[in-house]
Amino acid sequence: MSTVSEKRAAFRHLHKDGCFVMPNPWDVGSTRFLQGMGFKALATTSAGFAFSRGFGDGGVTRDAMLAHIAELSATANVPMNADFENGYAHAPAAVAESVRLCVGTGVSGLSIEDFTGDRANPLYAIDDAVARMKAARAAIDKAGGEVVLTGRAEGLIRNRPDFDDILRRLQAFAAAGADCLYAPGLTTREQIAAVVKAVAPKPVNVLMGSPSDLTVHDLTALGVRRISVGGALARAAWGGFIRTARQIAEAGSFKGFADAAPSAEIVKGMGG
Repeated sequence: MSTVSEKRAAFRHLHKDGCFVMPNPWDVGSTRFLQGMGFKALATTSAGFAFSRGFGDGGVTRDAMLAHIAELSATANVPMNADFENGYAHAPAAVAESVRLCVGTGVSGLSIEDFTGDRANPLYAIDDAVARMKAARAAIDKAGGEVVLTGRAEGLIRNRPDFDDILRRLQAFAAAGADCLYAPGLTTREQIAAVVKAVAPKPVNVLMGSPSDLTVHDLTALGVRRISVGGALARAAWGGFIRTARQIAEAGSFKGFADAAPSAEIVKGMGG
């Protein structure tokens, strides 16, 4: 089993060149299965974990999320990145304390987003968002600086699709110490290329959480360094569950089980 420091060093190395896919498990079993498929890094999904606890995205407490991140980080023998939402705090000092606790879980990376949690006023003012990013950077540096910090600009998925503002925020987060930049909701080659250019030479994460003609090869050619899928794998699993359960409830049919994975395949994929 790799040590925490070894996994953190490996994660930093992955960001130096090329492109890697970092899928998002939501429990121990999905973590083991994805690791067994050969992915070089994994990431938690706040939405996927929230669904497993009976909540919508954003409904899990900081303590519950920290325990979840610690469990998955300890399970994986590859780097684990934490979807740490907005740091579960507003003020920079409180963000720094949350980041300190997250670093203590053994995670290899974490993201801080500029979503306030208030859908009527969804984004922190850019100066406040930058101050929060600087606080996260300082907390990581105080803990040794090994953890990769990702700065997230949420405008595209929070009904604030001003692309110029998103670029300004990403550039400001890069200047504030973010190691990797991320704007969930990018859908076109032009948008992705613009983000990569705006924050170069720092690496960019792109979310592929919905059907797309873009491939890993395409994203690599655009200069993307890291690809995640957010809650999409969890939602895909829930999709199969819902379709099959509806067939039972509405038609009395069990035909949906034809698509179920064999138990032996599941256990084998988890390393059992």
